[in-house]
Order: sequence, then structure tokens, then C-alpha cells
Amino acid sequence: MDTRTSYLGLSLPHPFIAGASPYGHQLDTIRRLEDGGCAAVVLHSLFEEQITATWTGRIRHMETDAPEFAEVTGQFPALNDYPFSPYAYAEHVRRVKAAVAIPVIGSLNGGAAESWLRFAQVIEQAGADALELNLYEVVTDPQVPATVVESNLADIVRDLKRVLRIPLAIKLSPYFTAFANVARQLDEAGADALVLFNRFYQPDIDIRTSEATPRLELSSNAELLLRLRWLAILYGRVRPALAVTGGVAEPNDGIKAILAGADAVQLVSALLRHGPGHVDVMRRGLERWMEWNHLSQLDEMRGQASLQHTKDRSAFERANYIRALQSWSR
Repeated sequence: MDTRTSYLGLSLPHPFIAGASPYGHQLDTIRRLEDGGCAAVVLHSLFEEQITATWTGRIRHMETDAPEFAEVTGQFPALNDYPFSPYAYAEHVRRVKAAVAIPVIGSLNGGAAESWLRFAQVIEQAGADALELNLYEVVTDPQVPATVVESNLADIVRDLKRVLRIPLAIKLSPYFTAFANVARQLDEAGADALVLFNRFYQPDIDIRTSEATPRLELSSNAELLLRLRWLAILYGRVRPALAVTGGVAEPNDGIKAILAGADAVQLVSALLRHGPGHVDVMRRGLERWMEWNHLSQLDEMRGQASLQHTKDRSAFERANYIRALQSWSR
């Protein structure tokens, strides 16, 4: 059974890779991911705020030691609270590359098209096989229109593609008015892959203190449907490879993602719950499904459930919406 796939120009024995997670903090846990069968590993993210605070002493253009900004900058972790400083992160990439044989993908997380992005070249020089850029930003300014946000993302990709030689994946939020158009803009800007989607982490409210409090829960496959829908819509319509992240918990979830059009399936919550050995469960489940359906190669199933050959995708989406509402019965 041939489960090989290609992602970011990397030839992988199967589509299941480790997404960015705490597993990336230490060499021994990364080796466990390799031993567990992960086809590649995305290291945990280095944040924009870490880089700017280290280089300029500022976070979002505010001096970290200025009393007038303390209320805002104090909400961010202190620099020594992160697993690595920026240059220690680059050294970590170098050490990981020397320690494992699977592809190693570095990760940057930010939202502004500014000088911190130059650190992508440092990660490349450290030996990363590719870079994943997590463009996570909640735009709270009512004066900023959607077109500015979208063009900003495309500009970031263009700027990085001018200086990087390694492939570039863009990890995105689904919350755009016209996500298909955003995907097309990033395609034209030169992105090598689109990763669907980063999770929208929302703070809870502590009713004892009346204050917001961070909240993080591992994902479940209840989150998968949104990702399947956009994989199915984009498959065959954009040049970049497509990866899914979030909501892949069981072998059936990975099978659905590939049927919708995924080239790679990132696992995070499933690995944190079950350990690196869960990759083997995912791979064997995929192989059994292919055998039952008399498929010898992964490419024979990829995109089978996409909208590539649907004449009117908008009509399909509208009809599916109405049928879903009509299907309710007590």
C-alpha cells in the first residue's frame, strides 16, 4: 500500500506529521515523534514579540521597561518564560536537524509585516527544511478594513519569498469574509502551502474576579468540519499544497481530510492525548481503508470528496446549508 505524499517539496512516507506543540521543546521528545512514525515535525513557534523584545526592547512598538506601557507589555510573558530565546531557537533547530532524519519545519508566529520577519533567514541558515508562518492576529481596530488586513498578509509572503530558499507554509485563520480570495492572493504571492486552520483561542471570564483568564483545551474532531469544507473548496483551485490542522483525532478524521484534498495531516492534540505512537494508529487505519477500497496509491483517493468537479460551488454550499436545516427532526 503506497501512502507516500509530497508536502512543501518534501517526499514523505505518509501524510501524518507532528504539528507545532510542546513536543518540539526538547530533543528527546522530538526523537520520540520520529520513533513513533511521524513523517515530519513542525517545531513550536517563535513569537514576533520575543524577537522584537530581544532586538529592540519593544513589544508592539512599546518599550518593555517604560512605566507608561507597563499595563500592556506586562500582559505578555517575560522573555525568560519562553522555552528559547530567538538565537537559542535557531541553535535548537540546528541540533534537531543533527539528531533526527525526518524533515524539520521551523515555525514563526506573528501578524505584522515588520523587521522581525528577517529572523526567518536565521531559521533557514540553522538548517530547517521549511518554514511555517502562523499569521495569527485578531484585528480589533474598527478603522482597519478587511482589504488592508488581506493585502498585509500577501505582502508578508512576498517579502519572505524574496529572501528564503526553503519552502514557506502559511497557517491561517478561517475568519475572513472571502477566504477563497485570501487563498488566491497568498497563492499569487508565492506561498508553497496553506495550513487550515490555526485555532481561535478565546479567553474565558473568571466570575470571581470579573477578569479575563486564558483558556486552552485540546481540540476534538468536532472542529474538523470547517477544515474539511475549505479543503474541499480549495482543492484543485490553488497551487499551494494543502495541510489540515485541528480536529484530527482518529484514523477516520485523517481519511476524511485526504478525501477532501489534504496533502498533509498535522497532529497535535491527538499526540498530546495518546503519545507519538498514535501516528502508527493513524497510518494503519489509512492503509486498511485503502485496502478495503482497492486503492494502491494515496493520490487515487486525494480530493475524491472535494468540489473540484462541482459546476457551481456556491450553489452546492447553499443547498447543503438548506438541506442540513431541513434534516432536523425530533
